Amino acid sequence: MSGSPRTRVIRVDPDRPDPSALDEAAEILTRKGLVAFATETVYGLGAIATEPDAVARIFAAKGRPAINPLIVHVAGIDQARVCVSGWPDEASVLASRFWPGPLTMVLPRSTLIPDVVTAGRSTVGLRCPAEKVALGLIERCGRPLAAPSANRSNRISPTRAEHVLADLDGRVDLILDSGPTALGLESTVLDLSGASPHLLRPGPIAIAEIEAALGGSRVTALSAGAAAERPLSPGQLAIHYAPRTPAYRIDSTGELAGLPASLDPLALILVGPAEAPDTDRARACFVLESPATASRRLYDVLHHCDAMQPAGIVVVMPPDRPEWLAVRDRLIRATRPLADRGTTDDLFK
Repeated sequence: MSGSPRTRVIRVDPDRPDPSALDEAAEILTRKGLVAFATETVYGLGAIATEPDAVARIFAAKGRPAINPLIVHVAGIDQARVCVSGWPDEASVLASRFWPGPLTMVLPRSTLIPDVVTAGRSTVGLRCPAEKVALGLIERCGRPLAAPSANRSNRISPTRAEHVLADLDGRVDLILDSGPTALGLESTVLDLSGASPHLLRPGPIAIAEIEAALGGSRVTALSAGAAAERPLSPGQLAIHYAPRTPAYRIDSTGELAGLPASLDPLALILVGPAEAPDTDRARACFVLESPATASRRLYDVLHHCDAMQPAGIVVVMPPDRPEWLAVRDRLIRATRPLADRGTTDDLFK
């Protein structure tokens, strides 16, 4: 990016955010503007959820398809309940256990939430973020905020303000920079609108934790990376979280020897308990050994690799185990099998 930023950036302390900065941001939001801010998961691009014109600006800024609904962020249970037409006992239990925090619950929406937020669906995803900046904005606005990740559609989610600026400079009115996000992966999304709880997107809160909170009720889920033609929640499209650089996945370091020379120089990301290989083909090699480390650093590493402009990014996938479900889901959507090379490069452009 060249020249001076066109979007204003204000640095704020995540633990003691300047009230005047929050007031300015809230004033922009009430004028139907867009403000990017950090949650504990990723940076979100916020607009007043009850203002259709403001929400439409989110879709325009991101280049987001209208079929992909947004998550509505609320200050707590009381505000959440006015956004829905029904609040089951399971929602009370889970909100009491996991809010504020990275759990989104999909419920039947009320007339307060416009069609543009839900992509015309009868349900809405709600969550109460834990970060003081996010909660302070919602409280000052007095209304819920629609806030998808603050990046161009399908690209890598932002975990730092500079990621937002690189992607959306001039497309948003203000960025509140409170430093890197704590968790690094988007919220867990749970559908409570049907007969039984159903996981729509894996995230920081695991299925086992939800089932335990619900007294052993079973939560059903699709496999990691499963796509939906008309998604019920964000994170269900086949291509998502993807770098601009062509990115491919392999299952073991043993496959590195068979990589084509056209991918050199490459950026290599080892996810899981794999040893770094002895190779001079990689411009850089990143090792994300544990699920917690991979969750927190994955997007930051992908942004870094993309900025290096290698010929390709190669990811050695983590094991197919429950503790890796959320990371595997993101990687499957961000990369392609090496066998698809030459037929899907256009998806990374």
